[in-house]
Amino acid sequence: MTSAESSTSPGAYVGARVRDMRTQQGISLRELARRLDLSPATITALETGRTTMSIDRLHAIATVLDIAPGDLFTGAPAASGSANSNAAGDRPPNWREYGELDMDVVLRAAVACIVRKGYEGSSIRDIAEEANSSVSALYHYYPSKQAMLVAIFELTMTDLLRRVTAARDEVEGDSPISRFARLIESLTLYHSYRKELGFIGSSEMRSLEDSNYSRIAAKRVEVQRMVDAEVYAGVEQGLFGTTRPREAARAVVAMCVAVAQWFDTARNERPEDVAAAYIEFALDLVKH
Repeated sequence: MTSAESSTSPGAYVGARVRDMRTQQGISLRELARRLDLSPATITALETGRTTMSIDRLHAIATVLDIAPGDLFTGAPAASGSANSNAAGDRPPNWREYGELDMDVVLRAAVACIVRKGYEGSSIRDIAEEANSSVSALYHYYPSKQAMLVAIFELTMTDLLRRVTAARDEVEGDSPISRFARLIESLTLYHSYRKELGFIGSSEMRSLEDSNYSRIAAKRVEVQRMVDAEVYAGVEQGLFGTTRPREAARAVVAMCVAVAQWFDTARNERPEDVAAAYIEFALDLVKH
């Protein structure tokens, strides 16, 4: 296993890839720094994961190493969890804890632009300026604006599915009320703490191209099915009195998703308090 393969975050992975590739080519750290007109300390910080580089700087490094810029990211762990997430594909150790998402500079810039201007209103040049990059350098990492949007949706749905699944599975025994409450809590917390991603998720599905739309929609349906199952189970056990479980389950999910449209930390309202209120609202909807 190479040092790059053992790294757990995208930033640390890229730094390790730079170190591995320059070593394989017999280029010393000082020589790489000289060719890039950087200090050896800066290269050391990059290779050890203590700092990140701009898109333009990474492009320059790839040029010096005579590799495709994308090679620096080949095999990198997915940037789909929070600071509290395990390796890609694992559930977070605590689905209620939210840290900074490990998102590359281009996606972070794309999120900021799309939230401000919408997908159609955001140009590649807008995103490049937000990322403090050139348009040509940006295209080395994402071939199109659509690819950026897909990556944002993949990031969002992977993180969300991981969390709601962990919340539901935390409940011991056969208790549809408890599982339903955990799902509502997790959905509400997500759309409060990750409001920018939630906002894009609810407003920009229409901007996905057909094949991309189908793939992302399937993941959204997966979340909905989790809530559907608990509502139907609650009705079957006589715990929920709704005569329209399908519609009630969809109304509950829509209510939670809509939190991203209005939640504002400036109002001094805690996501946990909103989640507690939404559990009550949801239980009322299913006539518990």
